[in-house]
Amino acid sequence: MIDLRNITKTFVLGEQQVNAVIDVDLTIGRGEYVSIMGPSGSGKSTLLNLIALLDRPSSGEYRFDDQLVTDLSDDELAGVRRHSIGFIFQSFHLVPRLTASQNVELPLTLAGVAPVRRREQVERALDATSLSDRAQHRSHELSGGQRQRVAIARAIVTEPKLILADEPTGNLDTAAGSQVVALLEELRIKQGVTLIVVTHDPDLGQRAERQIRIVDGRIAKDVHASA
Repeated sequence: MIDLRNITKTFVLGEQQVNAVIDVDLTIGRGEYVSIMGPSGSGKSTLLNLIALLDRPSSGEYRFDDQLVTDLSDDELAGVRRHSIGFIFQSFHLVPRLTASQNVELPLTLAGVAPVRRREQVERALDATSLSDRAQHRSHELSGGQRQRVAIARAIVTEPKLILADEPTGNLDTAAGSQVVALLEELRIKQGVTLIVVTHDPDLGQRAERQIRIVDGRIAKDVHASA
């Protein structure tokens, strides 16, 4: 599903060039559960942005779901993201003035989905994340764990092929964090999506079936948990 070949990302800071990701080869199959770990500044967030089609590589080739996406236009990349990728962030990124239901509905509205179908998909997503009874609550009326579940519902409402979670437990206490991770793992099995979790937390990273460690922009380790 994800096939990166000789991917390098270089940033220019003043007169200096910084190689954030260096000559990365990475293949991730459909339905895999992968963690990407590494210290601050290791390049893991840059790699996530490249996988997510939020940034373009400086060189190399990227195929997503058998489609060469390296040379797509910005509008074409946005279309792939909108229909195929769900995002979960550390800071939730909910719209405060909207209810939980309205936040979950946003990606469908942007994608031009008809209202009746939007309601059906939102109901399914809220039910899957045990939020049906919080549908009309705004973010300030929800706990941190509930806000993150709203973010998860928003990520899955478009029925994506890939879910990317960037430090999904970073703003949660231990109990809420465990519940969120368990929910992601359950949804991944039920819906057959590919799940990639980026984290600096070794306990979270080690839950994944496949664990990748990034050091200085390169893949230093890539192992399966059973290995």
